[in-house]
Amino acid sequence: MSTGDDLDLGLVERVLAVVRRVPPGRVLSYGDVARLAPAPTARDVGQVMLRRGGDTPWWRVLRADGTPVPHLREQQLARLRAEATPMTPSGDGVDMRQARRREHRRRRSPRAVTAA
Repeated sequence: MSTGDDLDLGLVERVLAVVRRVPPGRVLSYGDVARLAPAPTARDVGQVMLRRGGDTPWWRVLRADGTPVPHLREQQLARLRAEATPMTPSGDGVDMRQARRREHRRRRSPRAVTAA
């Protein structure tokens, strides 16, 4: 990951594709996105989202504990509530156990055909 404005285009495309697949009412952590994209680190995902994530449902990506980053807190929580995303009892974050998007990356292997 570069510290300048030049982000690896392949990384950007992979990260944004994962984020676009998160449906309303569901979320992923930055680490989840890094694992699924794949991206080197959760911080790399954060940089992609900061610089190029404006046209995605960016509010569906949170810290691992379900809290938004401070500078987006109010806007992000409002969008998540509007989508009926499960929240913590305090309302300060998302209940990650209920709201985390489960990606099923395993593909079924074709059944072996045996000759009778």
